[in-house]
Order: sequence, then structure tokens, then C-alpha cells
Amino acid sequence: MEETTTENIFSKLKTGKTISPNDPQAYKLIEASFATKKVLVQMNNSSNPKEIRDLLSQITDTEIDESTTVFTPFHINYGKHTKIGKNVFINFDCVFLDLGGITIEDNVLIAPKVSLLSEGHPISNEDRHSLIPQPIHIKKNAWIGANATILPGVTIGENAIVAAGAVVSKDVPDNSIVGGVPAKFIKSISK
Repeated sequence: MEETTTENIFSKLKTGKTISPNDPQAYKLIEASFATKKVLVQMNNSSNPKEIRDLLSQITDTEIDESTTVFTPFHINYGKHTKIGKNVFINFDCVFLDLGGITIEDNVLIAPKVSLLSEGHPISNEDRHSLIPQPIHIKKNAWIGANATILPGVTIGENAIVAAGAVVSKDVPDNSIVGGVPAKFIKSISK
């Protein structure tokens, strides 16, 4: 019975259902985060690229390809809803909140201090402590600049560039550059 309960709340998240703080399974989110943190502490204390990939594979429950590089420290709250492609580079001090799901395709560059936040909260005071999961998808060959923040539900298009410091709240088209707060279209990228 216990295992089914755990699967249910995480299945709800994957399907985008809002999670109430009164959900009888809500405590499982905190438990899972602390289990992830335990492995994350080991990962962030390693300087061995293979060990870092192996520990991140354990956190994400997927195999992180040897062509992918992650510089620590790295911060993630769950991990099992993150999928990372091949030849991905994740620089120092990035934050992934992945309960809503994060997909990073091949050849993506992620600069230092980038935040990928696939979770949000309702606006109303009464429901503020509920959790609204919405997936983030970063397509092939995108480049996310330093200190950029990608908000829940956003897709970054193929070959797109997000300028440093941008806060992205809307989808970014393929082959385009966005920047600013909130991020706005700057120009198209010639092929």
C-alpha cells in the first residue's frame, strides 16, 4: 500500500495536477527531497567527473551520458523528473526544481547560476501553499545564459539563446534570442 501511495503523488505531479498542502501524500515530497539531498551532498563534494555523473544518474534514475558535464555545486530538489540528453554542459551553481518535470535535450549549454523552476504556486492567499507543476523543455543546441531563470511551463526552442539574467515566462521560438525581465524577443539567429 505504501509504495502505491508514493507513486500516486508523483504521478499526479507528472500529469500537472495541483498538489494541496493538505494532500495526505504531501509529506512524500519532503521525504524524497531529503533523500535526494543525501546523494547531492556526495555529488557536490566530488571533483571526479565520472563520479558526479554516476551520482546524478542515481538522483535522476536515468543514465547520464559520459559526454555530459556537470560542474558542482549543483542543486536539485527531487531529480526523478529530470531527463538530460547527450553532450550537455551544466555550469556551476545551477538550481533545478523538477517536480513538474525538466527535459534537457542534446547539446544544450547551461551557464552558471541558471534556475530551472518547474514548480509554482497559486496567486490566491488561500491556496498559496499548493504546488502547481508545469514541465520545462529545453530543446537541442539551446544556450541558457548566466543567472537566467526559466519559469514553469516554458519550452526553449531548438538553437535558441536566453541572454544572461533573463527571466523567461513564455515559450522561446527556435533560432531566436530572448533577454530581459520579463524576457522578450531580441532577434532571430541566422542559420
